[in-house]
Amino acid sequence: MTADVARKRRFWQIVLLSAGLLVLVAISAASVILVNQARKDSGWVVHTVEVENQLATLLLEIRRAESAARAYLLNGQEQFLREHEAAVAVILPGVDKLAAATSDNPVQVENMKRLRPAVMERLAEFARAVNYVKQNDTPSAVAMLPQTGAGPAVQAIAEAGRAIRLEEEKLFGERTQTADRTQQLASLVTVIGSGLVVLLAAVSIFLVRRSSDARDDAEAKLRDNNLNLESAVQERTADLREANEEIQRFAYIVSHDLRSPLVNIMGFTSELEELRGDIFRRIATLANNDPVVPDTDGNLPEPALPPEDKQLSSDFSEALGFIKSSIGKMDRLINAILNLTREGRREFKPVRIDTRELIETIVSTVAHQAAETETAIHVEPLPEIVSDRLALEQIFGNLIDNALKYLRDGVPGEIRVKGRTKMGFVIFEVMDNGRGIDPKDHQRIFDLFRRAGTQDRPGQGIGLAHVRALVRRLGGTMSVSSELGHGSTFTVTLPARWTGKSRNETA
Repeated sequence: MTADVARKRRFWQIVLLSAGLLVLVAISAASVILVNQARKDSGWVVHTVEVENQLATLLLEIRRAESAARAYLLNGQEQFLREHEAAVAVILPGVDKLAAATSDNPVQVENMKRLRPAVMERLAEFARAVNYVKQNDTPSAVAMLPQTGAGPAVQAIAEAGRAIRLEEEKLFGERTQTADRTQQLASLVTVIGSGLVVLLAAVSIFLVRRSSDARDDAEAKLRDNNLNLESAVQERTADLREANEEIQRFAYIVSHDLRSPLVNIMGFTSELEELRGDIFRRIATLANNDPVVPDTDGNLPEPALPPEDKQLSSDFSEALGFIKSSIGKMDRLINAILNLTREGRREFKPVRIDTRELIETIVSTVAHQAAETETAIHVEPLPEIVSDRLALEQIFGNLIDNALKYLRDGVPGEIRVKGRTKMGFVIFEVMDNGRGIDPKDHQRIFDLFRRAGTQDRPGQGIGLAHVRALVRRLGGTMSVSSELGHGSTFTVTLPARWTGKSRNETA
């Protein structure tokens, strides 16, 4: 799978997920809105039914009051009077409740304006008839009721009630249709949303299966490539190991062969030095006209050279000194190369090491140097490690020796060694307050035969290169943090449980 294809696939997957999220959000929002609307519409339908029930109850109470009044007028029993009064007591509150229920509709408000006076008039008629009975004028009361049974008040109540009922029936039809439409719309949104969700789910499953198939194909190709890569790595590792061994043998042979002519040069230089004495002694003898007189011990003194010959003798001696100095430097470099080749051929063996005890042993070997330079070396508690003991001795020995070698003039030296564990590694830090290293030379100091700063200390520029090579062979890393005049901190990170494989080797 190419990068463009993978990028496009990720883009469409994101688009699909975003679309699904938007659909779900839209469905949820529409459902909430429609449900609330349906609830409101249903509430209005229920409200219409309640108004009709309230109207029916009010008319029923009016008829009940009228029936009880007629019964009381006919036989004068107190029971019918109490029933009449109970019915009359709930009529006016019923009118108020009906008015409150229809106050949202202007048409019903007008109808209530006609209903309330008619009801009040009808109640007044009931009251006058009851008073006739209480005054023992029963004939007048009996004569009055037939006249009022079809009077204006009764007709007004009937007409107003009919108008209210018709308006509510019309509202009931309209509100029922609205509620039905809202429910249908909610159902439609739910169905469409469910269909979109199912469609998106199907597309997602298709894309996931296609991605899964592509991933399986990629994993299969990766396994094949890994098999080929392992074979190639093994071959390259074997070639590299053979080339490295060849380089070590070549370096050893070259170093060994260089030593032979160097020894000859050293020998001839010594002979030249002796020959120089004889030559200039003869020149002095030939140039001296005065006889040479033995001293009191009988020895002949060294004849004095003329000024021009004396300068020639001095130049000759200086040239021989330069030759001897270069021979000594070349000899040290050859010895260092031989040591590197021997170390490269040595087989490392992992053992459990008490790191603090190892470093304190190193510190004890340089105690006299520390005392001469008034340097304090602090070794903090250090974690144990499984690694090659000799390699660790060389690593920390070189770092501590460099710290002692490059101290600041006039400042008491201080060297501190500390360590900690982190994620299966041990991190060692060797810190000093010495002269420091210019940041531009931080990588240079690890190169073979390269040195940085003022060259006022003996050395061949091999130590730190050798230390870094050892750290790499132990499967670790090494770095430096330093500034001129502010000391240096060398950080060595090594596996806490080294198994004998370097980080450049395959398992």
